[in-house]
Amino acid sequence: MILKTEGIVLKHFDFRETSRIATFFTKDYGKIKGVLKGIRKDHKKFGSSIDKFSLNDIVYYQYRNSEIHLISQCDLRNFFFDIRKDLKRSLAAHYLLELVDKIMPQEDPNDDVYSLMMDFLSSLGEEADTDKLVHILQIKMLLYSGFRPYIDSCIKCNAKVKTRAKFSNNLGGLVCEKCKISDETITVINGGTVATILFAEQNPWEKCLRLTLSPLIKKELKYILNNFLVFHLGKKIQSAKFVQQ
Repeated sequence: MILKTEGIVLKHFDFRETSRIATFFTKDYGKIKGVLKGIRKDHKKFGSSIDKFSLNDIVYYQYRNSEIHLISQCDLRNFFFDIRKDLKRSLAAHYLLELVDKIMPQEDPNDDVYSLMMDFLSSLGEEADTDKLVHILQIKMLLYSGFRPYIDSCIKCNAKVKTRAKFSNNLGGLVCEKCKISDETITVINGGTVATILFAEQNPWEKCLRLTLSPLIKKELKYILNNFLVFHLGKKIQSAKFVQQ
């Protein structure tokens, strides 16, 4: 079956002497992997050099009995030059790629995740506060992928959290100050941080960009979101150590 779509390059590696295998997250078919035969021998064979986080139009032959398909056409649509000129922005883009690659399963379409990736990359070239963008990305990625932490109320007694609370990775959500719990993964979280997460979940990307995050909220979001992702994925996101430093 011949399929046509657009996709963002997540990663690639050389294959045999002349080819390259690339992983894309596509608009219509989710995460796919394909081989571009002869791309290293004849650089003009494809309209793209499949650089990471570039946006491409692709045509591929879908093999039913293999997870690696044959990409017959790949043309560059957006190289995101503004991101590549800045180290911190470039590192944030690489974090996006690793996050999506580790969370999303193979060939599982997700319109929300694809739109999130495009919003994030577009904003990276304009927004000065990359830490804020990464936090919004993390919150929405957890929501869209089904890993969302329970922060609507206390996970133990269902009481609404208005000020400070505790966050448990083990339980996957908030525990109010009244509930006693013995848990090594517990950390304190302020009401403003909880409100920020809920706001980012419930509002579109453009509205989330208007958020102003205090140093305390940024610190708590960094600790909670990074640790929650690692705990529930069961593996580290290596590029996380290079962003939000």
